[in-house]
Amino acid sequence: MADRRTWRERPLYQLTIVRYLEFVREPEALFWTFIFPVLLTAGLGIAFRSRPPETAKIGVLQGPVTEAVAGPLEADARLEVRRLDDSAAAQALRTGKIALLVVPVASGVTYRFDDARPEARTARQLTDDVMQRAAGRIDPVRVSEELVRERGSRYIDFLVPGLLAMGLMGNGIWGIGFAIVDQRRKKLLKRLVATPMSRAEYLASFTLSRLGWLILEVLALVGFGVLVFGVPLRGSLLMLGIVSLLAAFTFGGIGLLIAARPRTIEGASGLMNVAMLPMWVFSGVFFSATNFPAAMQPFIQALPLTAAVDALRATMLEGASLAQLAPELGILGAWMVGSFVIALKIFRWQ
Repeated sequence: MADRRTWRERPLYQLTIVRYLEFVREPEALFWTFIFPVLLTAGLGIAFRSRPPETAKIGVLQGPVTEAVAGPLEADARLEVRRLDDSAAAQALRTGKIALLVVPVASGVTYRFDDARPEARTARQLTDDVMQRAAGRIDPVRVSEELVRERGSRYIDFLVPGLLAMGLMGNGIWGIGFAIVDQRRKKLLKRLVATPMSRAEYLASFTLSRLGWLILEVLALVGFGVLVFGVPLRGSLLMLGIVSLLAAFTFGGIGLLIAARPRTIEGASGLMNVAMLPMWVFSGVFFSATNFPAAMQPFIQALPLTAAVDALRATMLEGASLAQLAPELGILGAWMVGSFVIALKIFRWQ
């Protein structure tokens, strides 16, 4: 006999509406989904904003030939020079107020610095360059500089796609996983067994309910980055939507898989941390994943968050096409299908 129910009467529609209502009634979920990613982007964007190069802070020990040494150094805009006596110089170097101390001696100068500090090594190179040129050094090769500060090469441009992918992961795994386990803990799932609803419809409703919020989540974070920090969006909105949608479904599937069996929030939380911690560390949200050894790259590249981050960066910063993103989208698709199929097989109502 044909099913004459309207689409509004079908379990999948009703369950999806319930998921929307549950989300709206949780102020914490709204904060972590929409407000926190924007605040994090604003904070990191301000901290790593484009700004003039910082000057190297150095000290010159006062003595009979201080003027001859300090004069050329003070004339260079790359250096911030302080003339110090013995006790003040030792204190400034020890507390990090200066990165390098220049000590004039009869045969030249001595540099005192901690070579474990990157800023100290930089200060040493700049200072020595100025000193050698002042003494008459002529470089055998003539060089010139062309400074390039193009949108897409800044840290904030690198960061925003990574934060978007991390937000999709967190909302998919935490948002779906905790909701299911909480219902199982409260014995609500046990009651749903008697309803005309299949296991697939119940699980799919969690994933489908993410669609509406996904649009707002992507627009909020990407729009903030584009309008406030000038982050480029060289790919189409359609391509950005396809990547974000597939990533959201993938992490939603992982959330379903994690929540398929645990009976307590503590048990689910432990599994979520085990699943997400490697991706937080290795997937290149805050720095490039290529920094890790080559032997680890097959594992890192197979992680779904790595694929999502790479695909979003390629879309936003390079305008990559669907064909160019095929490897990343393939990895996401495999995780999505595999997670949902396994979750469907092992899911229990109580």
